[in-house]
Amino acid sequence: MSTLTLPPLPGLVPCARQLVVPIVEQTRLARDTYRLRLASPELANAVVPGQFFMVRPPGQTDPLLGRPFALYDVWLDASGEPGGIDLVYLVVGKMTGVMRTWQAGESVEIWGPLGNGFPLLTCDKLLIVAGGIGNTPFPAVLREALGLHRYGTEAGLDHGPRHVARPLAPADITLCYGVRSAEFLAGVDHFESLGIDLKLATDDGSRGHKGFVTQPAEEWLKTHTATPAAGRTGPKLAVYCCGPEPMMHAVARLAAKYQAPCWLSLESPMACGFGACFSCVTKVKQPDGDWDYRRTCVEGPIFPAEVLDL
Repeated sequence: MSTLTLPPLPGLVPCARQLVVPIVEQTRLARDTYRLRLASPELANAVVPGQFFMVRPPGQTDPLLGRPFALYDVWLDASGEPGGIDLVYLVVGKMTGVMRTWQAGESVEIWGPLGNGFPLLTCDKLLIVAGGIGNTPFPAVLREALGLHRYGTEAGLDHGPRHVARPLAPADITLCYGVRSAEFLAGVDHFESLGIDLKLATDDGSRGHKGFVTQPAEEWLKTHTATPAAGRTGPKLAVYCCGPEPMMHAVARLAAKYQAPCWLSLESPMACGFGACFSCVTKVKQPDGDWDYRRTCVEGPIFPAEVLDL
């Protein structure tokens, strides 16, 4: 198990910017699920997997507040350089209903990248568990883990281990991805093209395992041990998770049961995205056994599962 540690106390990401950027394209990925492609080399060179952006229509007050969206991935221009970012969203309310009407050539107000991002691991095997729209942080996570793209490369930024010798990539990566029914599965072709082990689950059995995604996740954990492989300095396996809160609670319990370090990407409602409003606080455990609050937008959204008061 990883040592009990807390995310750092307040401090915005040094590279965060507030910009108005153009929309390149809007693509439907699944039922009520869209990929918004934005042009901004500045943001594409700064962001790391697991960070997020606040988005809203420029110059408008309805809706007044922005909404948080995790980085889906960075896209490359014709010369192979980062040209901008992709965000994926599910239409569930007023803001995302407005976003669905946006077209190429229009502009979007965006601020970020925000939050801490996923750590780079030296594990031998990585299990990713995604539920619903919780799959959105993981295309970038996977591309970095597979050594296909290096994130956070803007000169002068401090992204810790991403600016030193890169650790060994996991030799085995499994993604367990669950949704209500097959029509909500988004990005499956892309995940399959990466050559990872993909296990699908649907509540209604329309594709993959019938039932909760935690069931194939536990089957995977049962077949692995927490002993490091030869040549590895970190744990043999680790777990990344994002999705509905009850699902993440269940995954955290499974990770503890099988002694696997686990990181959760919280989907807390946010109003500002930079720690001023305290609307996204979550309870965390203290080393002395007490608990305190941390702001998901600043100290998260990625937290070690064992520090959360689940």
